[in-house]
Amino acid sequence: MRFLIATSTAAALLASANAALAEKRVAFVVGNGAYRHVTPLPNPPIDAKAMAATLRNVGFEVIEGSNLTRDQMTAKLLDFGRKTQGSDVAVFYYAGHGIAVDGSNYLLPVDADIKSEMDVKLGAAINIDVTLDQTMSDAKVKLVFLDACRDNPFAAKIKANSTTRSVNVQSGLAEMKSGEGTLIAFATGPGQTALDGQEGNNSPFTRALVDNIAKPGVEIQQAMTSVRAQVNEETQKGQLPWGHTNLIGAVYLNPAQQTQLANAAPSTSTSAPAASTSSHSDGIELEYWRSVKETNKPEELNAYISAYPNGQFRALALARLAAIENGPSTTARNLTSGVDPATFTDDASQLTEDQIGLDKGQRRDVQRRLNGLGFDNKVTGAFNGDTRSVLKRWQAARGYPSTGYLNKLQHKALLAEIVATTPTASDESAKPARRASTPAPSAPAQHRSGGGDPGAAFVGGVVGGMMGGMFRR
Repeated sequence: MRFLIATSTAAALLASANAALAEKRVAFVVGNGAYRHVTPLPNPPIDAKAMAATLRNVGFEVIEGSNLTRDQMTAKLLDFGRKTQGSDVAVFYYAGHGIAVDGSNYLLPVDADIKSEMDVKLGAAINIDVTLDQTMSDAKVKLVFLDACRDNPFAAKIKANSTTRSVNVQSGLAEMKSGEGTLIAFATGPGQTALDGQEGNNSPFTRALVDNIAKPGVEIQQAMTSVRAQVNEETQKGQLPWGHTNLIGAVYLNPAQQTQLANAAPSTSTSAPAASTSSHSDGIELEYWRSVKETNKPEELNAYISAYPNGQFRALALARLAAIENGPSTTARNLTSGVDPATFTDDASQLTEDQIGLDKGQRRDVQRRLNGLGFDNKVTGAFNGDTRSVLKRWQAARGYPSTGYLNKLQHKALLAEIVATTPTASDESAKPARRASTPAPSAPAQHRSGGGDPGAAFVGGVVGGMMGGMFRR
């Protein structure tokens, strides 16, 4: 009898775990930090990258974005809303500025220029209640995580311009009630502000989410209890996450522990082998490392090191970080002249690239030079989708408009950059790249929002070329 009970219990757990693994899971993950009209926030894009990696590792299809304008956020939300139709679990995660006006909460795109209550309510901001209702209402389980309670400079602007009538404006977010099957979690309590965290790292709230919500066999409400405890301790009781839950059943983002228990059949132990947690953690770490291993931004590497202080890629991260921050300092000072200022403002298109008149050999030269600067692509002489993507990354790193196409000024700037002469395996002709004799360009002090720090990114690009052999796939 005991054997039959244990067997049926194991079978039930196995069925439950298999059903969870077969769920349709969709997530919206966005971090906005490069605000154009107020002081930028350094960490939300890093937070979003960490959350996206965590959710993908437990089976979510992630609609991800960083530093999005109003139109870009709307496009992502429309995609999210379509994909949540008939979903079992939908997650909405946002890090960045948010604001509460007259009891309603709004998310702020990076191009928001809010001076009044009217700006908020007539389209410059995104109403959270309307957004959640329109994009997630069809999902069986809805999980909402809002790391949007930073001290908000827009609130002061609205109050200063609201002289004719009273308006209730909060820097933090207002209280929200969850509907059936929904969990809503805020970084801190209603009307309060949360910490953004040390620059280059995750915020306390997001770090706690990443650490807890996808642990094997941990139910989401239990995980949120751990999140609150971790944030409270890390901030020395200065911040306590708040939430409202109306879930009607247990929700596991990672049911791995139940699966292993079921596979064990009759057993007196209900604990999963230690290797399970290790394997899961390794998977998250690997996904995280893949997302930052080619970055030229020190803050993203620091975020990985902070999340995994004893990680298996720590040595590589430290080496690349040291090279970016220290290695090229003297070189970089010698590479700041000789660039037409228009290079940083003139857009490029298929038309401007056609006007250069690049033949196949010259296209190969462009691809080799990008490789030598640490922007890996195949040297084919044809500018396909991969090359366009690489060109966008190179342009963003230099502070140029990121279109994926060249114009005459950008092509001239690329030819002026010093590149590594070692050919890569992806170079079909296996011919060494030429070494340019003129100085390489650097972005001017002012830079475009959403493209990161062009100066730091440029340094990273140069070092990428110097250390390409070490970090190239």
